[in-house]
Amino acid sequence: MIIDCHGHNTRTPPPHEVFRDAQLAWLHDPEGRPPAPAAISDEQIRDSIETNQLRVLRERGGDLMLFSPKASGMEHHVPDRAIARDWARACNDLVGRVVELFPQHFAGVCQLPQTPGGGLDDVVAELERCVLDLGFVGCNLNPDPSGGHWTSPPVTDPYWFPLYEKMVELDVPAMIHVSTSCNPAFHTLGAHYLNADTSVFMQLVQGDLFGRFPTLRFVIPHGGGAVPYHWGRYHGLAERMERPPIVEHVMGNVFFDTAVYHQAGIDLLHRVIGVDNLIFSSEMLGAVRGTNPETGSGWDDTKRYVDALPLSDEDRHTVYEGNARRVYPRLDGRLTASAAVATSPDA
Repeated sequence: MIIDCHGHNTRTPPPHEVFRDAQLAWLHDPEGRPPAPAAISDEQIRDSIETNQLRVLRERGGDLMLFSPKASGMEHHVPDRAIARDWARACNDLVGRVVELFPQHFAGVCQLPQTPGGGLDDVVAELERCVLDLGFVGCNLNPDPSGGHWTSPPVTDPYWFPLYEKMVELDVPAMIHVSTSCNPAFHTLGAHYLNADTSVFMQLVQGDLFGRFPTLRFVIPHGGGAVPYHWGRYHGLAERMERPPIVEHVMGNVFFDTAVYHQAGIDLLHRVIGVDNLIFSSEMLGAVRGTNPETGSGWDDTKRYVDALPLSDEDRHTVYEGNARRVYPRLDGRLTASAAVATSPDA
């Protein structure tokens, strides 16, 4: 099985975006009740998925995608907590309906209702709702809800501990994923996303988060940002700061995805990080769309690059399926249960 751990609901039915526009307009002129989520039919959802993510997933040979709301659309920089709660709930409910309609091809990963400097009560409650009520298998965690101004404490700070405690209790990982940039110095897709991936890794090197939460797990997307390219720097800094070796201190709990859009980048990621910490992903349909003129395939067709790695059958299974099932145990449980049903004599 080929599991893509990083996909976003970037082709939502138009009424969903109309709802968001109404929310933001209401914030500027708050008369009456806040707007309610849009009524969206199953047919509209099928049309949005079958012609986009599901079509491409099938064309490229994938089987199942971990599916979350549009990352740049989370817009955690909007400070109103009630609006953040309603927006996250609407986005997650829409993903939940996609999973209900296409259970063989999608598993849910939730957006959290974060705000700059906001408390985590609503965040914890939404995570619990999505996991226990909607059957989601993970969450996306934004280390910078301010949108490029970095006003939040590092991910190792006790501020985040209530969320980590719930993640450990529910046995779900978080993908580290910022949202849109409000800082003109940082392009959302080309700088802010990669800045966050790199910055969070360094925060983990500096801190001792996994000493306190030994079963907590993070996925750092986009190939880990700049980390693999500067692996020696991080090892040297860890030694200089008298931190334990990175492999022992961080890499037992941190995994990098393969959303890297050229062969040389995937080759480097594999050589430096190794198969035990790599999880296949494409970020489809996401940051880079269109066709790479050098390959004639989509920029985000990362499977072709992973296929070209010199992997044994066992290692290939680890990257394409094994690590995803290990890092997302609720996904593993769901797949195991489905396989048992499929092989049952009464099925």
